[in-house]
Parts: sequence; structure tokens; C-alpha cells
Amino acid sequence: MAVDAVLFDFSGTVFRLEDDTTWADELVDDDGTPFDVATKAEILRRMTSPVHQFMTFGPDDQHAWDNRDLDPALHRQAYLAVLRGSGVPDRYAARLYDRLIDPLAWTPYPDTGEALKTLAAQGIPVAIVSNIAFDIRPAFASRGWDALVGSMTLSYEIGVMKPDAGIFEHAAAELGVDPARTLMIGDSIEADGGATALGARFALVDAITTTERPTALLDALTDHGVLSLP
Repeated sequence: MAVDAVLFDFSGTVFRLEDDTTWADELVDDDGTPFDVATKAEILRRMTSPVHQFMTFGPDDQHAWDNRDLDPALHRQAYLAVLRGSGVPDRYAARLYDRLIDPLAWTPYPDTGEALKTLAAQGIPVAIVSNIAFDIRPAFASRGWDALVGSMTLSYEIGVMKPDAGIFEHAAAELGVDPARTLMIGDSIEADGGATALGARFALVDAITTTERPTALLDALTDHGVLSLP
């Protein structure tokens, strides 16, 4: 079946929160020992993993974790609990969380812009479908890409999270297409792969660093016959 529209996940798919010295180098534990590279990388992984829970929470924090992408306050509670449970002192936790929810702190994958522009040129509408509790529109608007996205379908705004079929149905309805004639591209089989319940195609990409993944989006679009690139 032909693909009439493309749905993209956000984190680990079209943008990534990259490790850099603006926050990680000053991390020290309570006795003044700097966090090692592996520890800092693990903290970042825990902050951006789409589905995995990395620790045991008390009842209140577990409720926040389970519903984190439906409510900004619960999202903050859940991720501050993750940071503290990962050994990040309170004096750093709030600042790291604020960086997580700053859309301008996220880095696009090298082919994100080209993929969006090429789809627009071919008249293929695009939606961003994300389990998230903060507004990511500025990440696109700051690069002039906001006009290339027909729907921002964000879980906290519509009250539905992936893999629930409702979030994909909402995106398809906003684009005016049959959800069975869409391609969902994301980094989580469990969450993003939920689109297949509606008959959509699914392409998995690896949420590795942006420098390590230069063409995965274009490759997925080409593999599914959506783009014909030279």
C-alpha cells in the first residue's frame, strides 16, 4: 500500500539530547568526586529512554513515572526522582531537568531537515508523534522547519500515549489521511511500533549520537518507497 503521510517520533528519531560539557563536566557527587564519563552517559540514557524504567520508585513517584508524558508536573516529579536515584545531588537535579525540557537544547539528526524539506516538496504531509510533556515546537521553529510539519501530536496535549492507537489516529486525522497509509519512523518498537495496529508501516531507527547516524531517516524513507533520492 502506498504511503500518503509520514509520522516521526521526536526523541532519538529526529532530535537527540546530546551529551556535552555545558552540563556534564561540572557534575560531582556529594564528596566532590567528579562523575565519570560512563556515569554521565548512563544518566543521559535514563533521561531520554522512550520506555524503560531504570529504578524502583515509591508509590507517588511510580504514579508520576507511569503518567509522566501526560502531565508536565508529573513529568518533572518523575525525572527529578530519576536524577536523584542516579546519584545526582539536588543542587544539580533541577538544572539538568530544565535542560531536558528546553527544546533548544536538543540537536537535530543530520538528515532531519532534508527529510522534512524533501517530503514537503513531494507533497507528503508530516506529523511529529511524541510521548512528551513539554512543547517541542521551538526546536523546529528556530530552524524554519515548523511550516514543514502538519501536525504536532504530543501526548500531554491530547491525553493519549504511544503505543495506544489513539495517538496515531489523532495524527492521521489532523493530516487528513488514512492511518493505514502512513509510515511511522521511531526508535522504539514498543512505543512507535504501536502504529502497526492500525495497518501503518513502521521503520526503526537507532537512537545513537547524531554524528553516528547521518542518513537513517532518508534511508528509511527510501526503503519504504516514499522518497526517490539520487
